[in-house]
Amino acid sequence: MKNITKFFATAATAVAIFASSNLQAQTMETPAAGSGMAFKVGVGVNYGLFPDRSEMDYGYGADLRLQYDLSPFVAVTASGGYTRLKWKGSPLKFEFIPLLGGVRVFPIERMYLATELGSGLAVKDGANMNFIYTGGLGYEWKNGLDLGVKYEGYVNNSSSDLYFMKTGQFNLRLAYNFKL
Repeated sequence: MKNITKFFATAATAVAIFASSNLQAQTMETPAAGSGMAFKVGVGVNYGLFPDRSEMDYGYGADLRLQYDLSPFVAVTASGGYTRLKWKGSPLKFEFIPLLGGVRVFPIERMYLATELGSGLAVKDGANMNFIYTGGLGYEWKNGLDLGVKYEGYVNNSSSDLYFMKTGQFNLRLAYNFKL
C-alpha cells in the first residue's frame, strides 16, 4: 500500500507542476457557441476503493482518453488504459485493459457529468470481463488539469474463472488534457 501511495503522490505532483505552469499552448478554453468542434487528449491516473461488501480491496490504473467536443455543452469520449484490482486478504490481482465510450455533459462551464460503457480485456488467459459501466462528475480547469470522481461497476459472465460476478469501485481520476 505504501508503494501505491508513493506512486499516486508522485503522479499528483507531476500533474500539479504541469497544471501550474503558464504555457499558452496548453490553455484549455471552452469554445464559444457556434465556434466549431474540438479534440482533446487526456492522460490520467486513477485509484479506487471498493465497498465493504465486495471481495475486492482496491484498484488503480492509468488511461488515455480522447474527447471530441460536439458543442460547449456536450462531448463524446473514448478511452483505453490499464487497471489492476486487488482481492481482500490475498496477494491475487486481476489486471485488464478497459475500453470505454461515453458522453460528458457540461451543465456549468468546465464542470461535467459523465457516463461510460464498455468492456475490459483481461490480461490473464482464461479470464474475461464482459461489461463495465461508469457514472460520475468532474471539473476541467483552463490549464488542462482534469479531476473527476466516479463509480465504476464490473459485471462478469458465468463462464469467467474469476471469483466475482458483479462489483464496483468508487474511483478518483487525476488527469491532464492536451488540446489538439
